Amino acid sequence: MKTTLRSATTGLAVLMVFLFSLLLAACATPGQRSPRDQLLYDYVSAVRWSDFDAAVKFLDPELLARQPMTDLELERYRQFQVSGYEVKSASEPNEGEYAQVVEIRLVNRHTQVEKIITDRQQWRWDAEAKRWWLASGLPDLDAAR
Repeated sequence: MKTTLRSATTGLAVLMVFLFSLLLAACATPGQRSPRDQLLYDYVSAVRWSDFDAAVKFLDPELLARQPMTDLELERYRQFQVSGYEVKSASEPNEGEYAQVVEIRLVNRHTQVEKIITDRQQWRWDAEAKRWWLASGLPDLDAAR
């Protein structure tokens, strides 16, 4: 009886060690994001936290050269608190291009009125800079649906 109990206890201990090892292995190997996915994550974080000053840093330099952001435009973005950000669709129309349609919920800080806008983002790969740029600009605050 002692031998059977000892064998069962040893078997259970081995099983517990095996299961614990599997759990540690699963936790220790998080998935790596691609550079594009990491950049999109960082952009979403900036917008989701209503940090449009940081979001401007994702804008395509070519776009900024044609249409620089004014202080007045940035002040208008500061009037809104982002309350939701949901990617509705995404595609790669051509190599070096990425498009996504995003629903953004905004609350006007002064009126507390929420509005929902659809942001059609166009991203382009810059091989020289080795990074993605938002070529479509910041969300259009007047694009409420």
